[in-house]
Amino acid sequence: MKELVLKSVDEAVAAGFCHAWVCSLWRVSDDRVHRWRARRRHHGTLVDRAPGGNPVHGLRPSEVDAILAVAEAWGPVDRSHRKLAHRGSYEGLVWVAPSTFRRVLAAHGLVLPDPPARPASHKKPWPDWLVWEPNRIWIWDVTHFTRARRAVFAIVDMVSRRWIDTLVSVEETASQVVVIFERALEAEGLLELLTDERLDLPVDDPRRPILLAVSDNGPQMTAHDTRAFMTLLAIAQHHGRPHTPTDQAWIESFFGHIKGEWPHLEGIADPVVLEAELARVRIDYNSVRLHEAIGYVTPDDEHEGRGEAIREARRQGLARARQQRLDHHRRNTTTHPEETP
Repeated sequence: MKELVLKSVDEAVAAGFCHAWVCSLWRVSDDRVHRWRARRRHHGTLVDRAPGGNPVHGLRPSEVDAILAVAEAWGPVDRSHRKLAHRGSYEGLVWVAPSTFRRVLAAHGLVLPDPPARPASHKKPWPDWLVWEPNRIWIWDVTHFTRARRAVFAIVDMVSRRWIDTLVSVEETASQVVVIFERALEAEGLLELLTDERLDLPVDDPRRPILLAVSDNGPQMTAHDTRAFMTLLAIAQHHGRPHTPTDQAWIESFFGHIKGEWPHLEGIADPVVLEAELARVRIDYNSVRLHEAIGYVTPDDEHEGRGEAIREARRQGLARARQQRLDHHRRNTTTHPEETP
């Protein structure tokens, strides 16, 4: 660009135009153009030199060598320029900032190895005997209310989304699992299914389980006492994959809605008050709150078999309302009809 400016200025001056006037057309000062001309005469080029010079705080060659040595020796272990920068001082070899370590690696074209990928996990399929209906598949988990210093066990029906039962406790062991499941089975009338004929069947017989209990791989879920209790009550267990909370998305979403829609629960410090409030919230959740996943009916409606009738009544009501609107507007032609909101 500077060469072009000088050439056009020289040509214009040779044609009789004023040097300062031509420079003003390029919006560059007359003195600057003279400096460019002198620099080209003395140095033979107008290309700008790289800025910066030699900073007094720049790395010494020995420090660069130490950085490269640390990267070669510890790169496969630390796999991070931040860790490697601290590793250098930890080993007494070089003291530099992590950003400096990274710049040296980039300047030498070095790339740190990525961490090894975890092996792919495969989701465990549902058992063939499972029937997708209420009281055939429960999901359960534990959450914490830190202000009250309590753990809360909850059981939810995966089909109807009914909140079956809750247990507030200071511990998270197989003992709490026994208590909440015995209470939930009794409340739902499932203990009657534990006949002698059923319990005498082999454990792997598909006719034996009365329901499937879904959970993650927490210690209270996989404990020996928990497995023995579930086997005794003919409850089959289904564990999600490790490090994959989406396998238990139903219960994770449930806890998120409980804490999000009733945020005062997390501010309760008294365990007795927390237990009473959870009991009240459970009633609202089951009998008042419309659940999107089951077609905007309450979990109690779905659990007790009224859900499909309510959904069908809404579909028929929508069709009936549409037909009534059509009939009304066909009979009553208006000059300025109302806009549909």
